[in-house]
Parts: sequence; structure tokens; C-alpha cells
Amino acid sequence: MADAAPKRTPLYDIHVSLGAKMVPFGGYEMPVTYPRGIAAEHRAVREAVGLFDVSHMGEFEVTGPDRNAFVQRVTCNDVGALRSGQAQYSAILTPQGTFVDDCLIYRFEDRVMMVVNAANIARDWEHVVDQKRGANVRLRDVSDETGLLALQGPQAEALLAPLTPVGVATIPYYHFAEGKVAGAQCFISRTGYTGEDGFELYCRARDLEQLWHALAGAGRAEPCGLGARDTLRLEAGYPLYGNDIDDTVTPLEAGLAWIVKLDKGADFTGLAALKRQKLEGVKRRLVGFKMTEPRVVARHGYGVFLDGTCVDVVRSGTVTPTANRAIGMTYLPVEHAKPDARFEVDVRGKRAPAEVVRLPFVERKTKK
Repeated sequence: MADAAPKRTPLYDIHVSLGAKMVPFGGYEMPVTYPRGIAAEHRAVREAVGLFDVSHMGEFEVTGPDRNAFVQRVTCNDVGALRSGQAQYSAILTPQGTFVDDCLIYRFEDRVMMVVNAANIARDWEHVVDQKRGANVRLRDVSDETGLLALQGPQAEALLAPLTPVGVATIPYYHFAEGKVAGAQCFISRTGYTGEDGFELYCRARDLEQLWHALAGAGRAEPCGLGARDTLRLEAGYPLYGNDIDDTVTPLEAGLAWIVKLDKGADFTGLAALKRQKLEGVKRRLVGFKMTEPRVVARHGYGVFLDGTCVDVVRSGTVTPTANRAIGMTYLPVEHAKPDARFEVDVRGKRAPAEVVRLPFVERKTKK
């Protein structure tokens, strides 16, 4: 049977009209870059403000009396630590403690929303529904009716503030508020995936175009595609599902132990496996690295070698504009997963030297 045609976000025609290069990603046709190029978009976010259409992401709404207890069981972070108006980075795990997906959790007065990766929507939904087991909750996949824009960069707050009566300057990091932006009802979240200050704006899909036109364009935000999103998140040391994290690695191996609350009082999926791994000690860790020879770039999938033995592959790797060098992430045995440790990357049949460095590659400037 032929694969289903990629879906399109409500802004597809706008992206095409702006000359974006469209590529399939996560089941959607998405802009990878606009005519000014990835480096220009990347710099706009680091130095001013950029705007990303991330409406391909998935959103699940959980309502009902047991909503908080249910999400506690489905995810590894502590939903009980959240107040209404707070967000949380978390993960949905397998019984083996590995990633089904990473996610964001938003706690409202009357509901919880889970935001998941586009490529995993169907699998995540099946996993979440399977966990219901008599819980008094109502689950809704609201992905198709939800629009999402990421406004990122040091000038994001200054651009957004005049467009909304919500006091966006007072929204702390990983908190959100509800209100209108340029006439569109939104909830405004001080979160992002770039390492810069900024906001993610959730709205009805039908209001997305109106919101985009209020934020993007000359004198406002630079339209940015998935290419810049990837270089920005790599510099910030944020993992990407399918590259740096997947169903073969655990949060403890990925340097994400801080999102795992083993003692939160809920028997979440993967708890027993992670307790066992913590007791036994992890055998490998995700590290950042730099290539030490000029003009040698480590790409996703290249073999990683220690003492002649292949121990992993490059999970993420490219040259990024702010770091201005070839960087990447991979898993190394825990005894080698420390700054200055050396290893080799097989670059088109030749072994090239690499060195472990501390993450992030570029200082994060998110608002505390």
C-alpha cells in the first residue's frame, strides 16, 4: 500500500508564497528554510527574533477527575509539582524505561495538555489510550485543530507585548497565560527549543494565519524553518527524538535524569526498569563533542569508534553558525563520557579525531 501523502499545516500556502523549500517531516510538508538561508535564520533567532510554524506537533487533551493522576502514571516527571499555569518537560516511557517520546505537559485548572512530536502522534496516542485502564478521564487528540507558532529570540518579548493585553513580561520560564494575541485567542507559553528567550503560542488552527501575519515580516520576526530549528537546538544541547533519544535509550543515559522522579508516589511506566538502572549504574551517556580537524564534519549516522571498536553512531552532527565549528552528540561508555576524552568518527571511510566537550555548546539565554 502506498504511503499516505504528507499533511499540511494551515500555513502551507504562506510558506510556499515566501519561497520556502518544503520537505517531508513527521508526516507533514514543512519549510526547511526560506530564501535567506539557514544561517541567516539561525542568526536572526540568536540576535533578534524568529518565527517558526510548528503546528505539526501533536496535542492531547486530558480532562476528568483523574486527569492529574493519569498523566502522573503515563509520564516520568512529577505532574503533582505543577500549579495551574505551569509547564513541564517530561517523557512517555516504555516498560523498559526507554523513550516512547519526549513531551511537554501543561497544567490548566480544568485539564492537562500533552504536547508530543509530530512523527510520533499515532504511536503516542495509542500508548496513552492503552494506559487508561478505568481511569475517570476523557482523552482527546486535538492535534489537527491546534495551531502552534514559536516566537524565539532576545526581541521576542518586545515584539509580542504590544499585540496582547496579557502581561507577557511577567510570564516566567516554563509558565503560560491565556489571552488574545492580535485578536486570536491563545495560550502563551514561555518555552522553546532554541536556547533563547521566547514564547510558544497555541491557538485554534483557523486563527493561525492571522497570528502569523501579525508576527512575521519586515521589521518583525524572521520566518524560520526546520533547518535553523535544528542548528539552534543542537547548539543549546537539546535532544531530538529519533536522533539523540529513542526507544533504545533511557533518560538516565541521555543526561535527562532530572525529568525522572522515581519517588513521586506514582507507579509510572518504566519506573522499575529505571530504578534498576540507577542501582546498577548507567553504562553509557550522551555527550557533546567537537571535531578537532578543520573542515571535517560529523553527520548523523557516522560510526563512532573507541580504540578501533564501534561504540555508537553520531546522533546529531553538523556545523552550526554560532558555535562556528563541526559539533555533534553521541553515546560513549560512561568512563569516556567526560570533557576532553578523545575518540574517532568514521567520516566517509576515514577516521577523524573528535573530543568530548561540555553541553550546551552555546550558552542558553532562556529567561529564569
